[in-house]
Amino acid sequence: MQPPDQELLAFDTSALEDRDEQRARAALDGENGPLHRNHLRIALHLDRSAKAESGRTDTDARYTAGYSQALKGMAALLRQTSYLPEDGHPS
Repeated sequence: MQPPDQELLAFDTSALEDRDEQRARAALDGENGPLHRNHLRIALHLDRSAKAESGRTDTDARYTAGYSQALKGMAALLRQTSYLPEDGHPS
């Protein structure tokens, strides 16, 4: 079962540099809605992975922090519609 849009959109937007709520909603309602929903599901998975990674104690703390930040950064780009086709057609 796929999560409803509200669960996919339940994330902190304060750290997103290019968040445009109108663009994100339009992406969900438009031709690329299924792709954007998939990106949001991937972002949820990346958030969970970042949280799990940040709790690791078996590796260098700087590595762990950097890896967690990279996962969060990828999740942010997916949520900001950065990887959706701009013209409505896959590149």
